[in-house]
Amino acid sequence: MNTGVRITVFAAALAATFGTAYGVGTAIDPVSPAAKTGAHGEGHGAGAKNTGSGQGAMEAGHGAMEAGHGDPRAGHGGGRAETPPGGLEISRDGYTLDLKTPRVAAGRTTDLRFAVVQDGTGRKVTAYRTQHDKELHLIVASRDLTVFRHLHPVRAADGTWSTPVDLPRAGGYRVFADFRPAGGDALTLGADLAVSGPYRPAALPETGTTARVDGYEVRLAGTLTPGRDSDLTLTVTRGGKPVRDLQPYLGAYGHLVALRSGDLAYLHVHPDGEPGDGTTRPGPRISFTAMAPSAGAYRLFLDFRHEGKVRTAAFTVHAGGPAPSAAAPVAPGEAPGHAH
Repeated sequence: MNTGVRITVFAAALAATFGTAYGVGTAIDPVSPAAKTGAHGEGHGAGAKNTGSGQGAMEAGHGAMEAGHGDPRAGHGGGRAETPPGGLEISRDGYTLDLKTPRVAAGRTTDLRFAVVQDGTGRKVTAYRTQHDKELHLIVASRDLTVFRHLHPVRAADGTWSTPVDLPRAGGYRVFADFRPAGGDALTLGADLAVSGPYRPAALPETGTTARVDGYEVRLAGTLTPGRDSDLTLTVTRGGKPVRDLQPYLGAYGHLVALRSGDLAYLHVHPDGEPGDGTTRPGPRISFTAMAPSAGAYRLFLDFRHEGKVRTAAFTVHAGGPAPSAAAPVAPGEAPGHAH
């Protein structure tokens, strides 16, 4: 591809990214939080590489799906104040996600750098509360939900986070920072990332209840119902035999992230139970209680660890109403995976 064409493709992808961001921003009231006192690795992925946690919104196996740690039932009646799902805002509750690497090239390993800044003072946050064995979880996903990375960056003394990332396809991406500052509430902030290179649009992967990765088969049972708790069970097998010795990862036997197609609202789900609680078994079944904040298509990414390696199984599901008929499967080279 000559230089002129490559620049044109990158400009188109960048315009599409910012256009999407503008559409989301106009649908949500601007957030101008007041400053608060106090301050609030390894990675997984889906894309070119094959890719948990016991704390948070799912207490004792009950509760609602975290929508950026807000109330996912907000906006569905019952007199609740509307709370937007996580990841749709770059600023919230006095904190802003400062993405210092807004553009990277497809297929090249790049050091992704960012910081969480306290509004009002402009200072980088350096004190966090540990959640799921980490101070901060970073999710990177393409707008078409065919590429997914779950990363655990390293924080420098000045509060700047960094992690290497290799994204296989050009286009618009969303970066989510899931964290809890010392003295503050848990938050999920989001920012747009542009990935340059030859761009080919892809349809949302087709719906299904079975995912295969690295010789493992994961079956999904249960459906998402908008505005209601839904029981989801994922069963892991290999070679037709149940896997009964899953290993703890980030404080759990399974870690599930859900992203809503369209605006990429971030829904962080946790399993029922945790290792060492006396009742939760290490497979083959991992169960969740989840709530979708609205009808529509969602992409689910399950991380699980076995024999020392973390893998990711991905599913497309629909909450409320029939699934669209035009969905297409992901190309073989873009299957979900995990990157260390």
